[in-house]
Amino acid sequence: MASKPSFVHRFMKATGRARAVFGPAQSSALDHPMTSENQASLKEREADASQWETVKRPDGSTYIIPKS
Repeated sequence: MASKPSFVHRFMKATGRARAVFGPAQSSALDHPMTSENQASLKEREADASQWETVKRPDGSTYIIPKS
């Protein structure tokens, strides 16, 4: 007796059919210039990240600590 296909298999089959009808997801070129909103957001994230230091443990895991 054949086993029932898994949920993941059925989902992937359904999305494959949807892709045949609607086409692939939209993508854009990676070399386009950043918008001013994205540049401002990047500067804000870089400023936030600059106050932390990443420490690597001997087992390879990492964690962050405030810079002193």
